[in-house]
Amino acid sequence: MFRSIAGHRRLVSLLSRAVARGNLPPTLLLAGPAGVGKRRTAVAIAKALNCLSPVVGASGDEASSGDEGDPIERDACGTCAACRRIDRGVHPDVIVIAPDNMGTIKIEVVRDAIDRTGFRPFEARRRVVIIDEADAMQAPAQSALLKTLEEPPASSIFLLVSSLPDALLPTVQSRCPRLRFGVLSPAEIAAVLVRDHQYSEPDARAAASDADGSVGRALDTQSSSVADARAAAQRLLERAAGTADPVRRLDAARDLTGSKSGSTTPEDRDRLAVCFRTAASLLRDLGLLAEGADVRLLANTDLRPQLDALARSYDRDRCAQAYAAVDQALIALERNASPKIVADWLVLQI
Repeated sequence: MFRSIAGHRRLVSLLSRAVARGNLPPTLLLAGPAGVGKRRTAVAIAKALNCLSPVVGASGDEASSGDEGDPIERDACGTCAACRRIDRGVHPDVIVIAPDNMGTIKIEVVRDAIDRTGFRPFEARRRVVIIDEADAMQAPAQSALLKTLEEPPASSIFLLVSSLPDALLPTVQSRCPRLRFGVLSPAEIAAVLVRDHQYSEPDARAAASDADGSVGRALDTQSSSVADARAAAQRLLERAAGTADPVRRLDAARDLTGSKSGSTTPEDRDRLAVCFRTAASLLRDLGLLAEGADVRLLANTDLRPQLDALARSYDRDRCAQAYAAVDQALIALERNASPKIVADWLVLQI
């Protein structure tokens, strides 16, 4: 349902209003980063269009970041027969096309969907064709779709979902109004992980801090490893705040790499990169505290007492300097620099 989508409240409100007033465009391109809820939104559109008991005047849940200025005018109930069948992927009038095992969408699959839209819906108000990862369509498949996108059947709607919209043919892009999805906030990601994926609050917060705005990326990462990395990053900042002694700081670097000899594995490099990214998240929060910003913007709200303690040592200038150093350290790791040398350098900079 629209009300269960994390973030994107303005887009969700716009879509719900278009559904309620019957002026939803017959073709749409849902574009934005991977893992931010584009496909979920496409399914929510299909359900809102065809729900047997629609909800009027719904409000977003705890995973949404909207406000009262962006209401949800019409939404699906989520429990009727139509909604349940759409959820299970067995509704005859909601066609979902996705890449095959080779990662492509072939012309035969697209033609079959086009042929089905030539008939009236079996039972739905509107037939909905969702093409997930539409950029995976082979060029012939995109070409076959062009005429239908230009003159879609009156009873059908085509929703193209893509994190690489510019990989689509320009002629396909020109026929589909584009809705741009942005990244999610750490709080929104954490709420989804707790609500839908049974994460504990601390694990969800840790995973969200390294998710780069994507629920998909958060789910791809082992929550326990991110939680360990965040704890290591927190210790690093605390030890750097507690001493200016280079020797003691270098001891903190060995805590990060887990190596005294300098010998590291690719897994060690990846783990160190996660630690640096979570350190950047903590420094971002410290910068917000230093500026007196709204604490609801913090990514690591479960560490608020620890952040308040660190904030006494990290003023605005130090946060900015440390954040820039972490960024340089991540670049150095990507360029295959020695993890031990990078860690040693970083602890002396922050």
